[in-house]
Amino acid sequence: MIAFDKTGTLTAGKPALTDLIPWGDTPPEELLGLVAAAEARSEHPLAVAVVQGANRRGISLPTATEFQAHTGQGIEALVTGQRIWLGNERLFQLRGIAIPAELRHRMQTLENEGKTVMLLYAVDKGFLGLLAVADTLRPNAAEIISALKRLGIRKTVMLTGDNPCVAAAIAAQTGVDEFHAELLPEDKVRLLQDLRRRYGAIAMLGDGVNDAPALASADVGIAMGGAGTDVALETADVVLMADDLTHLPYALGLARHARRIVWQNLTFALAVIVLLVATTSGLDLPLPLGVIGHEGSTVLVVFNGLRLLRYIPG
Repeated sequence: MIAFDKTGTLTAGKPALTDLIPWGDTPPEELLGLVAAAEARSEHPLAVAVVQGANRRGISLPTATEFQAHTGQGIEALVTGQRIWLGNERLFQLRGIAIPAELRHRMQTLENEGKTVMLLYAVDKGFLGLLAVADTLRPNAAEIISALKRLGIRKTVMLTGDNPCVAAAIAAQTGVDEFHAELLPEDKVRLLQDLRRRYGAIAMLGDGVNDAPALASADVGIAMGGAGTDVALETADVVLMADDLTHLPYALGLARHARRIVWQNLTFALAVIVLLVATTSGLDLPLPLGVIGHEGSTVLVVFNGLRLLRYIPG
């Protein structure tokens, strides 16, 4: 089976800011400025989307200090003297902060549209508003899932830290067999171990820092080379050298073809050795003919291996 990360793997990894909803008397420009200032310290695709949204609106960003990222939850920073928290619902649940009913309703409405929502909270003021970003599905994602199933992959699973509504929308569009949402990096590792017990050998495809533990724990870790972070590329067993999912079925088919050729070469080489030993012992094979037989079989094995250079997916 193959497990996929969502952001940057099944999706393009280039989300855009779609909604900006102030809460209370916070002006929209101030809200976006605070968020973008904090997110400017992050390399996450969602952070990039927010900063780009602020730049398009010509908003100057104040300096953020004491930046801290909370994996799978969000970030906190000190901006213009205000300590702000920005993240998903889990960030506030773990801190015992109740989300107002109307704000929660707006958040759920946006999530049902397949958008990722971030809540902004100032320690001394309370909630300031929310932002929503949306990522686009890779155009060929559904086609790739179908191709993998034709190659004999029994199960495809999507693992994401995003909320269940967004995960369900992406899963329905791609055709993966199942999905698991709101996962921390350690949750992905635990889930992969459970899936291995149920289905056998498992490959994990991802691109981000949060995917690195899962890539390391999978039987085969596969990183997206074009969009992957350094730690994901270092951890993975296989790197797709372009940000293109179509290389995944190709790599799988090439690996299987290579395995068949290796077995052909081993079988042929062992058969030649057995034949040469038998003829040398029983028929007194001359040494020059033995050398020719052995070295000739080596050349044939090399030529057989070179057929991989002309591999064309079936």
